[in-house]
Amino acid sequence: MELSDAIVYAGGDFVRYGDAKVGLLTHGLNYGTGCFEGIRGYWNAADGELNLFQLREHFERLQASTKTLLMSLPHSVDELAELTIELCARNRFVGDVYIRPLVYKAAEDVGVRLTGVPDAFAIIAVPFLPYYHAPTGLRCGVSSWRRIDDTMAPARAKITGTYINSALAKSEAQLNGFDEAILLSHDGHVAEGSAANLFLVRSGTLYTPDPTQNVLEGITRRSVLTLARVELGVPILERALDRSELYGADEIFFTGTAAGISYVSSVDHRRVADGTMGPVTRKLSETFARVTSGREPAYRSWLTPVYANRRVGAA
Repeated sequence: MELSDAIVYAGGDFVRYGDAKVGLLTHGLNYGTGCFEGIRGYWNAADGELNLFQLREHFERLQASTKTLLMSLPHSVDELAELTIELCARNRFVGDVYIRPLVYKAAEDVGVRLTGVPDAFAIIAVPFLPYYHAPTGLRCGVSSWRRIDDTMAPARAKITGTYINSALAKSEAQLNGFDEAILLSHDGHVAEGSAANLFLVRSGTLYTPDPTQNVLEGITRRSVLTLARVELGVPILERALDRSELYGADEIFFTGTAAGISYVSSVDHRRVADGTMGPVTRKLSETFARVTSGREPAYRSWLTPVYANRRVGAA
């Protein structure tokens, strides 16, 4: 299917992507006044089912983000979930998908402000393409760009304009020969990747920066913490991490909606252990794969099936 023919939800209706337009002066485009989410759908070929991961939780976070920008969603969380299910069914997806709900200031005029500007809402779903292409692990570099601080812009909200911070760091990393960036907080502690949360393992304990380090409180991050504690019985510490702790780690990996669980093989040209995926990362990756494919009954509540009782969307 061509992108222009894909079905999206915009302007309160299901329309072709090619017919959903915004003007060049749209406030959200010019000033970054928008909020968004990234939601994954995992295809289970054996069951012929597309499972949406933590669907309600993503819309709950979007709802929280909109409050920061004095926005409001046009539907309840439950209604948004139903619209997303219907959207995926109408597109008849038979593979992994990536879903992007977007709320943005829709006025077409000049003027930086949040008040008195109408909001617009859309949901776009497209086939998912792997975010990283690093079968031998990610080569990372600590960025010269610091993670945006909550005193400057809300770090815990997914705001479109603040992602210039991520774009600068990721581009710097790639231009310097790395795959990904690791950003530090304003006071020099480890924060996160350009668009993913960071974990490290040392002496059998799992560490990750706590939310006061201006990290996005990732939904995949939260899910991985649960799996590590309940399924693997791994000790967990959420605290400030120093840069030098990256160099002495036994394992490092990223988590995120697009990233999934992706391991790091080196940081600043220093190999992480032997440079291969470590045992904790491997066990978490395998467990996460079973969960997202619907093969772990205890975590079925994390998944929302698209095609169950919706034969209109079946292949």
